[in-house]
Amino acid sequence: MEIDHYDPVVLDHKAMVAEWMRDPEFKTAYGALDEPFRLFDALFEARRKAGMTQGQVAERMGSSTPSVARLKSGGGRARHSPSIATLRRYAEAVGCRLEIRLVPNA
Repeated sequence: MEIDHYDPVVLDHKAMVAEWMRDPEFKTAYGALDEPFRLFDALFEARRKAGMTQGQVAERMGSSTPSVARLKSGGGRARHSPSIATLRRYAEAVGCRLEIRLVPNA
C-alpha cells in the first residue's frame, strides 16, 4: 500500500490538557499529580541550570544514569518515590541544597 499524502497530527499539549480538564474525573486525577510533578520539574530545572546530563549527575551522586532517570519517571508512585538521602545527593550533585517545607493548605 502506498501513501501519497501525509498529514501529521499537530499536538498542542496545552489545548489537549484544557480539553481533558473539562472531565471532572480527569481534573481530580490531574490535580493529584501536581505535587510530584513540581518535584520532578525542580529536579529537571536544577540539572538544566547546572548544565549537566543525567549521566554527569549520576556520576557525581555515585549512582547510575538509569537510577537518576527514574527519579523523574516515577510519576509520584510510592514505590518509586526517592528518599530524602537520594534527593540530598542529587541536590549536591547539581550545586544545590535540599530544602523541605510544610506549607499550609490554602
